[in-house]
Amino acid sequence: MALMPVSDALAAVLAGAEPVAEETVALDEAWHRVLARDLAARRTQPPQAMSAMDGYAVRAADADRIDTQLEIIGEVAAGRPFAGQVGAGQAVRIFTGGVVPDGADAVVIQEDTVAAAGRITLKEAARPGRHIRPAGVDFREGDVLIRQGSLLTERHLSLAAGMNYPRLPVRRRPKVAILATGDELVMPGSTPDAGQIVYSNGYALHALARAEGADTIDLGIAADTIEATTAGIRQARESGADILITTGGASVGDHDLVKPALDAEGISMTFWKIAMRPGKPMMHGYLGAMRVIGLPGNPVSSYVCGFLFMVPLIRALAGRAVIHHRREHAVLGSEIGANDVREDYLRTRLEEREDGTLVAHPVNHQDSSLLANLAAAQALLVRAPFAPKAEPGSPCEVLRLPI
Repeated sequence: MALMPVSDALAAVLAGAEPVAEETVALDEAWHRVLARDLAARRTQPPQAMSAMDGYAVRAADADRIDTQLEIIGEVAAGRPFAGQVGAGQAVRIFTGGVVPDGADAVVIQEDTVAAAGRITLKEAARPGRHIRPAGVDFREGDVLIRQGSLLTERHLSLAAGMNYPRLPVRRRPKVAILATGDELVMPGSTPDAGQIVYSNGYALHALARAEGADTIDLGIAADTIEATTAGIRQARESGADILITTGGASVGDHDLVKPALDAEGISMTFWKIAMRPGKPMMHGYLGAMRVIGLPGNPVSSYVCGFLFMVPLIRALAGRAVIHHRREHAVLGSEIGANDVREDYLRTRLEEREDGTLVAHPVNHQDSSLLANLAAAQALLVRAPFAPKAEPGSPCEVLRLPI
């Protein structure tokens, strides 16, 4: 099978990815969920004109000169409005958040007054509207303030609460099952025997998926047998996973059993092998409604492919408004040689100069097994197939990695 371009592979992964079902959750459970419908305000905020400061509510026409004296006729605190009306020569003591009483159109802050014997003397003239938050200055009933597809942050939750929503319509969390394969893998904390390595891929993939709002299912490590690999695949289907991620066993060696196991289960394969580095031996297909992404076993290849393909798929299934990673412009901090037929994703450190220029410094060793260099990188520098040699200062594009 010919190597598929990265853009075509991503299009195939995302093809037909419709958002999962909607559910309603309590406001305090909606953080980092995806809003399923536009949200319109159920109230006006503030509902009435409110004081922005502690001071005195006055009529600006009566308080436009220093040394003016006004009679104090009452008090307003937050939640305790003044029942009367401010008339000529009058003032009402008011505190922050208090409703501006009828007749008043300005607030003089307390520092600009001298109070004695039931009267105030102005040290600063009032201006109409000064220190008053008008009704609806934040939002009005019916205003659509949070759009469908928004990933709800703590700021969104605060806004939704102010809009008077105790519960929110969100997409259920996509389910991602992750299956590792390989007799050579042992769990962290073990003492590897000769030829064994400590399993690391799944920890990054689980974290990537959870950061995107998915629920993950850990299927553990399958031994290098068709039976064990098939059992893991079937467990993913039985768990109701939307996505099955396999890591390792995706190549063409005698012990690479993921593809044969998927074939035996009836996978509808869309591609196998893509024109990218790292990550050429990646596959994608469908087992019924479950989408399958087979990632390489090398830890850097596994992570980069998970970042580039799994993450956008989770976003699409979750109904996110923004699915694709955003490329940023930078300049090279060092020389890079000519590229070959594959699109290259170089692990890169970033430097921001005083003038705001972003400088990309690819790490020295790009081998797909080097976890320390991956952890030290802040971005992936994207190089097109057959890109020519590039000198320091040349423009380039980067994808920032999660922090």
